[in-house]
Amino acid sequence: MTDTDTTITADAQQRIDQLVKGHRVVLFMKGSAQFPMCGFSGRAIQILKACGVSDLSTVNVLEDNGIRQGIKDYANWPTIPQLYVKGEFVGGSDIMMEMYQAGELQALLSAPQ
Repeated sequence: MTDTDTTITADAQQRIDQLVKGHRVVLFMKGSAQFPMCGFSGRAIQILKACGVSDLSTVNVLEDNGIRQGIKDYANWPTIPQLYVKGEFVGGSDIMMEMYQAGELQALLSAPQ
């Protein structure tokens, strides 16, 4: 890894940290909420809509390679999408689906700040 790579990585980690901590609900995904670019991201959006999330912030990882790589390191999670609620990593679309089916995701998203 070169010094440039280290700087890009540190910058991406700082930006990810600001996004995660600056929004109540953040989904790092491929595409946008209006136009998901993969089935897993689309399913994650559907689940969040079904939970009635109105303050969702999304980050399109396809627009920023530093974020795309950095988010995998940030949570030590290899896949995208990744959901964060109140600064905490929740999981990807499979975990979101399991939590939704068990009623856990709705409870997490409706809990007071």
